[in-house]
Order: sequence, then C-alpha cells, then structure tokens
Amino acid sequence: MGMQQRPTKAVILARGLGTRMREASASATLDPSAERAANAGVKGMIDVGRPFLDYLVSALADVGITDVCLVIGPEHGMIREHFDQLHPTRVRIHYAIQREPRGTADAVAAAEDFAGEDRFLVVNSDNYYPPETLDALLNAPGAALLGFDRAALIAQSNIPAERIQAFAILDVDDAGHLRRIVEKPDAATLAHYGDAPISMNAWVFTPTIFDAARTIEPSERGELELASAVMASDGDFTVVPVAAGCLDMSRRDDIAAVKERLASIEVNL
Repeated sequence: MGMQQRPTKAVILARGLGTRMREASASATLDPSAERAANAGVKGMIDVGRPFLDYLVSALADVGITDVCLVIGPEHGMIREHFDQLHPTRVRIHYAIQREPRGTADAVAAAEDFAGEDRFLVVNSDNYYPPETLDALLNAPGAALLGFDRAALIAQSNIPAERIQAFAILDVDDAGHLRRIVEKPDAATLAHYGDAPISMNAWVFTPTIFDAARTIEPSERGELELASAVMASDGDFTVVPVAAGCLDMSRRDDIAAVKERLASIEVNL
C-alpha cells in the first residue's frame, strides 16, 4: 500500500491480563457469561449488548478498515471462536499471538507480519473510540496519534476525572508534533502542562516502530512499553487533536455505563 495512502489495516491489543477487570466489585453484578469473561481478564468479550469487541471492530469498519489483527494470548480461544462463528463480511479478521504478556510494545511487535510494509492503526481492546476520531487519525500523514482534550474527555466519557488525571499526557511542539509522553503525571506535572492533550493509546504507525520495539529495555514495571518504543523510533509523530469522549472498560464498575452509552450504536461487521 505504501506510506502515503490512508491505512486500511488495524491492530487491536487484546493480550492484556485484565488485572483490574478481574478484581471483584461490590457495585457491579454480572451475568454468568460476562462473569466468565471478566474472571479471565478478556475485557473485549464482555457482553454490553453484544461482546464489546464487536462495537470496536464495527467502528473500524465504519472508517474504512478492511483488515483487523487481534493480538491475543495462546489462552484467548474465546476471542477466536467468537469471530470464527460470526464470519464478518466488512472486515477480515487476523490473529497474532503474543506468547507472554511482556508489554504493549511487544504486543505491537507480534503483528509485524500482518502489517508488512504498510502504515497501520493501533488501538486498545478495552476502549471504544468514536469513529470520527479514528477517521481524523487515519487522515494524518506518516506516524500519528490522537490527543484528547481533557475537558471533553471528562465530559463525554464514562471515565471519572480522577482516573483521567493518571493518564499519559502529551508534550506537543508548536508544529503539532509529539515531543514526549509523560506517563502517570503527578499534580505538579499536571499543573505545568495545563491543557496538554491526553493519550488514549490510539496510533498510526509506520513499520519503523518494529525496529524501535526491538531496541528498548523493560520499564520499571518490567514491561516493554509502547511509549518507550515511540520515543526510540525515527521520525515525527503528528498529534491529532480531538475534543471527544472515549469509552473505557477496564473495571467491572465501567460495564453498566459502557452498555448504556453503546445501546444506540448499531454494529455491522
């Protein structure tokens, strides 16, 4: 496809352990099927009208994605079985196996064969991004990421403001390019950066990200993190500013609100 055309490939990072989703909640009562998915940490398979991943894949199809690669673990047979039974017609579903949960950069690296020489989209499996935000990202040149306006994210998401305070913020230069990613900012850092945009881990990458992922060392958490690979990669990243919400389903307490927000969304796979 080349580097200038709009990407038609997407990678969904669905390998995570779902540690927070596994935690019990006194306020969230799940049906047996959602309970099984939550206990397994497979957030994308939790039923919010239908499995959450269906909504995300449908949104990708809405913006012209034709091939979706799900990065999963060897134990995530329920994801493969689900899509094998659905037989989607708008997108082709592919799989990449991340043998061990070694971090988000390693998860992206698992999709190298799928991406080939093309630019490709990367998103989380536990976030629903409004199609108009994905459309804007896919229109950006080269490598890029979404930068969410903090006030809009608080107002239009299901995510409490105190959780959003811990999200990575983006240091952006005057030309709209990423200078650095500030992970888990403290109060002083938040005050310093003011209205700096927030990352919700929605990216367009070129194949150079794979070389960068091979050069990084594990973080303090012992993981090969995507933010480290981005900072180690060649080339500029355009930050695409969006004033929109983003649904997050990382905890059991999120499920009811996500289900309510998605109730009016039609899924077409």
